Amino acid sequence: MPRTQRSYPSDLTDARWELPEPTPCGSWDERTRNGWYYWGMQEETARSAIDTFISAFNASDDSYVTALLSQALTSDVVFWGPLGRVEGIAAVERFVLDIRRHPAGTGTMVRCSAVDMPDEWARYQWVFTTPDGGPRLAGTDVVHLRRSLIDQVIVFAGEIEPSTS
Repeated sequence: MPRTQRSYPSDLTDARWELPEPTPCGSWDERTRNGWYYWGMQEETARSAIDTFISAFNASDDSYVTALLSQALTSDVVFWGPLGRVEGIAAVERFVLDIRRHPAGTGTMVRCSAVDMPDEWARYQWVFTTPDGGPRLAGTDVVHLRRSLIDQVIVFAGEIEPSTS
């Protein structure tokens, strides 16, 4: 593949970079593969943090909730839930423990979609079910990741009504 030398403005760097000639759309070169690899690694990191967060709702014992949340969330996490905005792992833990103590019985939280991740934001759908056909709730969470951990969670609980127009 022929190479060209390109220079960048001196305020960025005085170095000259040797880059391959651009390839036509639809073909793969080393830069494209590396870009997809990086994106795939980001998505896997997000999926891991999200699944660890969800596992806190399903922990076999309340004593495991804090440890699971600490593996998924930053210490200064901002959580926008159905009851408003709270900050910190302890506040999210209270929310998770309240859900775990649902009057209909201990429920199960499951991620029921892929993780869609444009850059540092990710979204996914979830469903919470209670035993014996009790209440069921579905929703979508949008999360922001910082250094492989979730630092913001926005919960959209419930179904969205179809448009009337």
